[in-house]
Order: sequence, then C-alpha cells, then structure tokens
Amino acid sequence: MTAGHIFYGDVDITELTENGLSEFRKRNLGFVFQEYNLLDTLTIEENIMLAVTLFGEARGRSAVRSRCEEMMRLLGIYEVRDQFPYQVSGGQKQRCACARALVNHPKLLLADEPTGALDSRAAGTLLETFSRLNKERRATIFMVTHDAFSASYCSRILFLQDGKIFHELIRAGKERRQFLGEILDVLSLTGGELSYVK
Repeated sequence: MTAGHIFYGDVDITELTENGLSEFRKRNLGFVFQEYNLLDTLTIEENIMLAVTLFGEARGRSAVRSRCEEMMRLLGIYEVRDQFPYQVSGGQKQRCACARALVNHPKLLLADEPTGALDSRAAGTLLETFSRLNKERRATIFMVTHDAFSASYCSRILFLQDGKIFHELIRAGKERRQFLGEILDVLSLTGGELSYVK
C-alpha cells in the first residue's frame, strides 16, 4: 500500500474522480447528522424516499414506497409520514434522519449523536436497529456519543481525551448491562467525558 492512498476492497478511493467519489458515497455510506439535515419542503416520507430514489436500486414508486414504509414503521414515524419536518418533534426528525440513512443498507454508517433528541424507548429501538444492521448486513457503524447507554450497544469503544485515544473497551460477548458498568467505570476516572464510540 502506498502512503496517502486509501483502499476500500480493490478500489483506491484517493484515485476516484468527483463523480466516482459521489457514487462511492451513495453506494456505501450512510450519514446521521446531529442537526437532522432534512429538506423542509419535503414530507417525512419524501425525505426518506429521496434517498432511495437517488440510490437507484428500487424500481418503481411502489417499491420505493414499500422500502420507506418498512423503515418508518420500524422507527415509529409512519403516523407522521405526511407531515413536514417543521410540524414534528425533534425526536421524530431524528428518526426520519436515521431512516433516511438506513433505508439503503449502507456498508458504513457515520452517526453523530444519533440518540441525542430521542427518548429512551426510541433510542433503544434505533440502537437495536443499528445492531441488526451490523450483525445481519455486516455494516460498520461509527458513532460519536457522550451517552454511556448508547455506547453500551457497541462492540468497541474508543475514549478520546485532548484529541488522543487514551483507552479502549471491547465488549467481546459481555452482556450489555455488564459492559455499561465498565463504561461508567472508565468515565468515573475521566470526569464523565465519553467522546467517540465505534
């Protein structure tokens, strides 16, 4: 491997054109932003449908709608599908943003505080969905969080302090409750700051 090159399988990402990079992102990455990044002129359902349409895999409106409906039901936002982002709660916006990121089954999901605006039940549903995506579709999920509960769903946690990794925890088959205890133990040594979770 040459210095400065990044490979994904046999593809050298650093050699891709702008169109190639765009296609790579579309096919492989999902993003969940802390600020939702929904389009205000589209309904909740249309925001999710847009991601499927741009992906180009599902053929026909009924196939697109079916994929979106499954994700909306899973994340508990089907009942607000015809409303616009400004008409729904912050938690519903975040679940829409998550549905949009997950609907195309990305190989790598990048999530910035995905449970920040969610109540505990919605957060649990979302984190279970992330876990299933990881196990069943072998997707990698890189999540940034300050929440120990969210972190306890992960298989590997990297703790950052002053911009450097200072500790790592690996779940390795432990029950989630036990793993949560280990996370809290590390946080008690650092003054409660949990920065990055993988």
